[in-house]
Amino acid sequence: MFKKTLGIIFALLFTLAVSAASAATYTVDNVHSQVHFKVAHLVISTVRGEFTDYSATIDADPASKTLNSVQAVVKTASIDTRNQKRDDHLRSADFFDASNHPEMTFKSTKVVGNGDDITVYGDLTIRGNTRNVKLHGKFNGEVKDPWGNTKAGFEATGKINRQDFGLSWNKALDTGGLVVGDEVEIGLEIEAARAQ
Repeated sequence: MFKKTLGIIFALLFTLAVSAASAATYTVDNVHSQVHFKVAHLVISTVRGEFTDYSATIDADPASKTLNSVQAVVKTASIDTRNQKRDDHLRSADFFDASNHPEMTFKSTKVVGNGDDITVYGDLTIRGNTRNVKLHGKFNGEVKDPWGNTKAGFEATGKINRQDFGLSWNKALDTGGLVVGDEVEIGLEIEAARAQ
């Protein structure tokens, strides 16, 4: 009985050691990544934009293509919809209020699945309002680039209601409907470097 128990303990320790050895920490390579969104405009069309200044740390296991945790910070003033007047309005108190809330953050609370079927639950904070959101994602794998760096690819999509975060500005249209839709679709294509 003692030998059997000892064997189980050694097997568990070995499993934990292998898991720890294959786990890795990655930081986002902004040059090869995108954090973007789209939202309905005037009911009949869609406006797309992105954030250009952000950072993130991802703890993951490339062997099993699983994620352990994700933490990200996005600078709200870095919003870019290819229209200066609109971007200035989005940075104003009507929307992100970037001068008083320069960052929005995401911190995972639970991750399930692996490979092409990962769901990340986490706390998203915008304008001081925190809501738990759900992202559907993929771990595309890990490779060595031509310069000897180890890179990994991740993707994620999700939807939020901007009203939940205090982004409530709108105007009614004479024909019915509103200038800006409430549902915002989020997309992330992330290339990240493995920490040495």
